[in-house]
Amino acid sequence: MGRPNILWITTHDINPHLGSYTGIYPGAEYAVTPNLDRLAAEGMRFDKAFSVAPICAPSRSAVMTGCFPTAIGTSHMRTKAVPPPEVRLLSEYFREAGYYVTNNSFTDFQVQTPPSAFDECSDTAHWRSRPDTDAPFFATFHGMATHESQIHLDETAHAARTIDVPDEARHDPALAPLPPYYPDTETFRTVWARYNDLITQMDHWVGDILQQLAEDGLEQDTIVVFWSDHGMGLPRAKRWPNDSGLHEPLIMRWPGRISAGVVNDELVHVMDVGPTMLTLAGLDVPEHMHAVPVLTPNAAPVPEPNEYVYGGRDRQGDAHDRSRTVRDRRHRLIRHYHPDRSPMPHMGYPDHLSTWAELRGIVSQEAGQLSQGHPPDRLTPLQRTLVAPAKPEEELYDLDEDPYETRNLINDPAYHDTARRLRQALNSWLERYEDLGALDEEELLERWRPGGVSPVTVEPDVRVVGQVITASSSTPGARVVWTADPPQPADTRTPTEADAMGSPAEAIGAPIEDHRRWHILSDTAPLIIGSASWLKACRLGYLDSPEVVVT
Repeated sequence: MGRPNILWITTHDINPHLGSYTGIYPGAEYAVTPNLDRLAAEGMRFDKAFSVAPICAPSRSAVMTGCFPTAIGTSHMRTKAVPPPEVRLLSEYFREAGYYVTNNSFTDFQVQTPPSAFDECSDTAHWRSRPDTDAPFFATFHGMATHESQIHLDETAHAARTIDVPDEARHDPALAPLPPYYPDTETFRTVWARYNDLITQMDHWVGDILQQLAEDGLEQDTIVVFWSDHGMGLPRAKRWPNDSGLHEPLIMRWPGRISAGVVNDELVHVMDVGPTMLTLAGLDVPEHMHAVPVLTPNAAPVPEPNEYVYGGRDRQGDAHDRSRTVRDRRHRLIRHYHPDRSPMPHMGYPDHLSTWAELRGIVSQEAGQLSQGHPPDRLTPLQRTLVAPAKPEEELYDLDEDPYETRNLINDPAYHDTARRLRQALNSWLERYEDLGALDEEELLERWRPGGVSPVTVEPDVRVVGQVITASSSTPGARVVWTADPPQPADTRTPTEADAMGSPAEAIGAPIEDHRRWHILSDTAPLIIGSASWLKACRLGYLDSPEVVVT
């Protein structure tokens, strides 16, 4: 049997609000997700999978590098990091092993995506585009249907966005199982229903992709993985280092290798999917990766792959903060380094969302009550913690007894030993890996780009051995790529940082489009002397080298 194909299907901003998690995750019973429920029934459902960050770009950087964002400088939302030289994107290992690797098409890995990353990265990238249909593929599809921006559309736009959701599958706001930390208002009930409608729409999209896989006769040979980047796009989830910001759905299917209907209850980081795929494909897991395989080479669960799972948040857009968290199978400890700052600070983007505006409006109403000498009663004490001017230095929750994290147990004598153990675990993690979030961000940028000048990868040293062209760069961590496509007149210069920040797509690190197909130079894809070829070297966080032409 050859190496398996790999298909990743990812979405934005959801917790395990899927029907298959009913009875496991609160609120999952409200979901209508037949395709993902079937996928879980045919494979392995992970019940304790967690992101390492409650916001998109740091989380996705972890998945694509296998490294904690706090340790490689990708923990601020957003940045353009210069990771240590050993850090690479996961996709490169598979390209070097002969996989056809595609990304459709979201990036946001906290680095400028180098040409070594993918065979194709576009809205049309697909395994069906591979030149050799016998070659294994690693295809990733990123769905935007559930992104927080979609929850707050007007009624007409929401209907259009959820066009594939039949009337009988739409969610009734009156039945919305609101967490107790939300006020029971029309706004929150409507938003909760629409969030679940969008999940159903996303489920339809997942079904389409799985159907294409079946039509191509590839189900048996393909590992399918479904995951989300972090918690739902509502207050106290996305951007919060609570369980509601970090607890994720994770499902894997590999017919004949992963038994149907298996439940994996081990602690896993979502970023563990990277080394797990390397292991299942028979490839080595790099020693520098912090993530670990959660399945053995024969697809059996690894017993206790993680004793604890970790996470944190740092700057989020224009809001500066720093928190770190650790969780065992039952408890979560959160440490806030700026307890004097509100857990819901003013931020340029989310402040205009209906839920944020609703909460701030109610706070204003309570201020009016105080001005009249009346005690505020529009929010419960729990709900008021979301918009309080400050937060505790530490939070501790027992998730078995309190899945919504409503009671902070940090001062409860019965949990003294638990708090001490988790503090020690968190301290050990921070000691094991340098926490770059502790540095002033301008200091970090100066470390990466002295004087504001980006480092440039050294151009490749090209050699000919027989009929084979070999090349390497003296820049640590660099990879050489080549193309037979000649440069266009507008592309005869080295891309600059301005290119990488000039549009929304480039701001999330999308590859700089030069209309040329770049191949990663490796033993499985050697370059043979023939027609003219162009080579250059690239390295994460660096500008690409000048090109070298070989004729």
